Amino acid sequence: TKPDCVIMDMEDGVAANRKAEARATIVAALNELDFGSAEKIVRINALDSGLAEAELTVVVPAKPDALLAPKIESPDQVAWVHRHIPDDLPLLIMIETAKAMVNLKEVAAAPGITALVFGAEDLIASVGGIRTRSNHEVQYARSALAIYAAANGLQALDMVFVDLQDEAGLRAESRAALELGYVGKTAIHPRQIAPIIETFTPTAEEVDRAQRIVRAYNEQVASGTGAFAFEGKMVDMPIVRAAQAILARAGIT
Repeated sequence: TKPDCVIMDMEDGVAANRKAEARATIVAALNELDFGSAEKIVRINALDSGLAEAELTVVVPAKPDALLAPKIESPDQVAWVHRHIPDDLPLLIMIETAKAMVNLKEVAAAPGITALVFGAEDLIASVGGIRTRSNHEVQYARSALAIYAAANGLQALDMVFVDLQDEAGLRAESRAALELGYVGKTAIHPRQIAPIIETFTPTAEEVDRAQRIVRAYNEQVASGTGAFAFEGKMVDMPIVRAAQAILARAGIT
């Protein structure tokens, strides 16, 4: 199973004394490697690191498909990134600090953002809390991000799952993200790709039922009917929109 995108990291995944090496390696990869159908995304360092401007200067000419900016906390920071990249280069931003959550309404509405990415580990570190497997400590923030992303027409991408041996846990956490409104989840190991993609891809049964609901709805609209009964259950617009969302996730128009 292949990922939808590959994120090449210059931030937390790279030791402080290897930043320049990572930058050169990523530029070489963008120029020389065939990524197939996977989108090429580069994660720069935080804007207050003193490294971001130099990174953008060398990375942007290598033509990544998108940029990922970490620890964004204000619309001004979004605007700063946009002043250093082409207008048509998609920008994903990470929401992973307490200040980012407090400013989420304004940040999510900033122009030129494609997606919000939830960073639970850094968030809880900034709060001074403790990460648990239950995720209860990030439930508010995780849900809020999905809501503000939807309100602004953005994609919501879920946090990483750090236990590489626990596939059942990964699938459960991915399912919970899907139920909250997330459209995907970040992975930190190739073995996580298939479980994540399988979770976010509608099953054949889900697609079939969604198609039948939409078909029945179209027939009811043609006859001038609003809410209607479908297989013994009442169907109105929220249910129709949910069915349409399933078809969109399946790539069916």
